[in-house]
Amino acid sequence: MGEQIGYSYQRLFEVHLLHHYWLDDGFNMFDTLSNNRKSVLLQDYDIRSFMEVTPTPATKSKIKALKGIFKSTALGFVVAVPKTKIIPDTEVFSFTITITDAAFYRYTSLTFIGHKIYELYDPASDKIIRYKENVPVFSNLTGVSHGANPNKSLFLSAQTPSPSGTDKAEYLNISGSALVQLANGQPGATVLQLNAVAANCPLFMHQNDAPVIVPPLGLGGAPERGVMLDNEIPDKVFGVINITAVNPSDNDFSCTQAGIAKSNCPVFQIRFKNRSAVWKYLNKNSGAPVSETTNPLPLTYHGNAGVKRKPGESTIKVQFKDNDPTKRIEKLYTEIFE
Repeated sequence: MGEQIGYSYQRLFEVHLLHHYWLDDGFNMFDTLSNNRKSVLLQDYDIRSFMEVTPTPATKSKIKALKGIFKSTALGFVVAVPKTKIIPDTEVFSFTITITDAAFYRYTSLTFIGHKIYELYDPASDKIIRYKENVPVFSNLTGVSHGANPNKSLFLSAQTPSPSGTDKAEYLNISGSALVQLANGQPGATVLQLNAVAANCPLFMHQNDAPVIVPPLGLGGAPERGVMLDNEIPDKVFGVINITAVNPSDNDFSCTQAGIAKSNCPVFQIRFKNRSAVWKYLNKNSGAPVSETTNPLPLTYHGNAGVKRKPGESTIKVQFKDNDPTKRIEKLYTEIFE
């Protein structure tokens, strides 16, 4: 009989990707709901219905070499390793996010920004360098926490930025202590306050999660923010997740202690904000306008943010300045025929 070797496993880290279109209840943000209501919503929630997270080829090989396990879950994914396996403090595990449901781009905030692929010739290396713009990179080295233990939340998004005069529709900002979002583009944008104290609500994916691109010296034409595409990161990438074994600045964001997986595995979060839009009501027979909401209302699968019939996720329309798609977004709206 051949020799058998058994391993006792410990979770190294877990990542939850929570989308508020599926989890909010009308105006009521998921985090403010009762535990019973949260449990009901989570029973039907499965990110695998709209996105896929996979280890990069290098990380897949790394996990295999560690005798580890990568497993997709309804909330995200988990990586586990043998309890006694030594992992270098600087070891990085990388994963790519791809979108599998086209409707994701209709009900998800911040998906109107471009995702163009650039192919640029670099004379110094005699190679074509490829970039994809506005791809977010989530990391436990730059992530931000909200709250305090034992209820501390570990977000993989960086800190939400302050307002800028060039901000576009749906950009998120910290204004004073409040979390705000632009309903349309600058200048003269309508600002929606999501919470008077930003730290009291989740840290949503935002425009600055896409890192600044620093191209090789002398290479022009690269996008301002995004990632370089290579054998590890495919063209269809929506986002990248990088988890480093140890965060030297915050032990709560670390996955190991003295080289081995911590007994209290960190659970990291990425939050996707649902879209908000003006709800326009039209006569179902003539198509004539009947009424519209004064301010944009959140789009959610559960509940209703208005008093009348709510729109579906596929009805988002965009009004551009002077009806020119190259100019700023003036309004996001839905059409509801009744």
